[in-house]
Amino acid sequence: MTVPTGRRERKKAATRQKIAETALRLFLERGYDAVGIRDVAAEADVAVTTLFSHFASKEALVFEQDQNFEQRLTQAVTDRAPDEPLIPALRLAIRTMVQHCAADGAAPIWRMIDETPALRQYEESMRLRHAESLAAAIAADLDQPPNTTVYRAIAKFVIDAFSLAREADDPEAAVDDIFRMIEAAWALTVGTPA
Repeated sequence: MTVPTGRRERKKAATRQKIAETALRLFLERGYDAVGIRDVAAEADVAVTTLFSHFASKEALVFEQDQNFEQRLTQAVTDRAPDEPLIPALRLAIRTMVQHCAADGAAPIWRMIDETPALRQYEESMRLRHAESLAAAIAADLDQPPNTTVYRAIAKFVIDAFSLAREADDPEAAVDDIFRMIEAAWALTVGTPA
């Protein structure tokens, strides 16, 4: 995530971070369903309206890095060098994100997500949105129509690679295994190496 430059932007980012950290701490201490929005706002010392100006829902508090994740994926496509192949750029982005999500301390968060139906549902809708955004970036990069099934399928595979790898015993090896399959599918589809 880019560091805000102006004083006001820095203050807003700090407030957002404080709310997210407070919410996560409360959810892990008391359980997601036992904590309400008002509890989070009170503990973070902000008004409920301030909380909602930063987060659209209670579920969004858990997935504070959602926009950053989506942006990093699309930037893996749009910001790569002209001669850099697409699939390796996406593999690197996913590997970096998996390392972050598999870091020490992340297991309780993922356990909470896996055990909470509302969070699983939110994560699934988030993944679908990320896949659509990534598919649009791939299509635009290749100057193709955005709704092409091939790009949507590849994007969904990439997004699913993140979920599968973060659950694996060896996340980095899982990323490599999954991306070998994605690379092979991509090469067959476009007729050239990825």
